[in-house]
Amino acid sequence: MAITAQDVNKLRQMTGSGMMDCKNALVEAEGDFEKAIDILRKKGLKVAAKRADRSANEGYVIAKVNADQTYGAVLMLNCETDFVGKTADFKDIAEEAINIAIKNQIHSLDDLLSTSLSSGRTVNEALTDMTGKTGEKIELNHFEHIENAFVAAYNHNGNRLATIVGFNKTANGLETVAHEVAMQIAAMNPISVDEKSIPQTVIDRELDIAREQVRQEGKPEAMIDKIAQGKLNKFFKENTLINQEFIRDNKKTVGQYIKETDPALVCEGFFRLQLGA
Repeated sequence: MAITAQDVNKLRQMTGSGMMDCKNALVEAEGDFEKAIDILRKKGLKVAAKRADRSANEGYVIAKVNADQTYGAVLMLNCETDFVGKTADFKDIAEEAINIAIKNQIHSLDDLLSTSLSSGRTVNEALTDMTGKTGEKIELNHFEHIENAFVAAYNHNGNRLATIVGFNKTANGLETVAHEVAMQIAAMNPISVDEKSIPQTVIDRELDIAREQVRQEGKPEAMIDKIAQGKLNKFFKENTLINQEFIRDNKKTVGQYIKETDPALVCEGFFRLQLGA
């Protein structure tokens, strides 16, 4: 069967694949468009496998919450180049995936990848298709969610960084407070809500480092543990959310800022995703 330029262009419009890829697929499929699409998708699988060792540090990060702000999610869709990351097709997959996560209150990355998009393809299949179209490694490896009495989301300009944060209750003015705390997390990158939620292995490592620093400074052995504990307390202040200085007013901590709204208000968790981090 003769393959015309119009046939090739039609398949290109349907799939977004390159002209030669479309022509070769149509020839192999003997003009059957459905078979040709399958061939291109299979090529996508091959491309994905071939590029498994490539870095995918560009992309699109997005966070959203549901209508009553009791569930929030954040995901990172990665690609290899900024060019692909800025295309409408790439962004559309990320947007549709987060909307599906919000609608269905999805709890895991595996569940999200196996959920169908409006095209009828699963998220995972759509990513494989895009790998075939772009020739780049496309990955959705990062997805987190929070369920709380109140959840807020923040998307930094350019969608390279986003956060979600959950609180134990609602309160007057909480929407503003939650937004400010979500921005604090984006700007200051805390590792946990408070010192109690830092793994003991991290605390032990920080103490070991602090003790060695104190020894290198020539301090008496009897003072080492006390000084090291002081350094650990500084680490907590700089790296735990409620102990950090509030970026809007460094005369108070984030914890104090939260309590000003309601003494019983507690931040119970957060997630922060950033490209290249």
